[in-house]
Amino acid sequence: MPFSVLIPARMASTRLPGKPLADIAGRPMVVRVAERAARAGARQVVVACDAPEVAAACAAHGVRAVLTGAHHASGSDRLAEACALLALPADEIVVNVQGDEPLIEPTLIVAVAQLLEKTPTTRIATAAHAIHTLADFQNPNVVKAVCDAQGMALLFSRAPLPWWRDGFASGIAALPQPAPLRHIGIYSYRTTDLCAFTQLAPAPLEQLEALEQLRAMWHGWRIAVHIAAQAPGAGVDTPEDLERVRAIYALSGA
Repeated sequence: MPFSVLIPARMASTRLPGKPLADIAGRPMVVRVAERAARAGARQVVVACDAPEVAAACAAHGVRAVLTGAHHASGSDRLAEACALLALPADEIVVNVQGDEPLIEPTLIVAVAQLLEKTPTTRIATAAHAIHTLADFQNPNVVKAVCDAQGMALLFSRAPLPWWRDGFASGIAALPQPAPLRHIGIYSYRTTDLCAFTQLAPAPLEQLEALEQLRAMWHGWRIAVHIAAQAPGAGVDTPEDLERVRAIYALSGA
């Protein structure tokens, strides 16, 4: 099944400035992400960046990149411009792989692309995995997903969901069953839907929770959710995350 992987890369990270170029075992992080994505068998893997130095670093390592505007408010907006620059067909399946996921599993990329192809009535596909700890269930930085019987998203939230009817007056003592789901920030769309999504009006729920996917649901879009067997490798948001990933690469000899 032909699909493209687009990787948004922004230099102005508040917690880790210059993140796309952070060194991981001798190569920039965004190059490491592209290398992992290339193993998924995509028709093409392209970095959509906002800085010439990122484009130059990609070129130095044989990774294709397109330079997009620095004004974009989100990765989705950046990828919509990249679709236009690349002249992608309207029905092309595009997988959005975040530029700070150097441990992304290629099989996860394939699964999210295939799910969109298998569910033609949906406009977005994404992924989730089971939560196994109370700490993750209660953590607002861990986004929860709730799905219906067909694997379509009912809601995404930073709150611990689903919740017991009567709640717990003394706090949460155990996880609900079946296990709640943690959302994984990977998406697939058709080019035409990705571009249409960026034109939708922002939604109150999206602004309240700071979760972009809620905009799509607010406007009636269906989102299919692939349930991964295990959690993906951790992304890089902080200097501590970066050191942890560097250690993993050092052990693997990559």
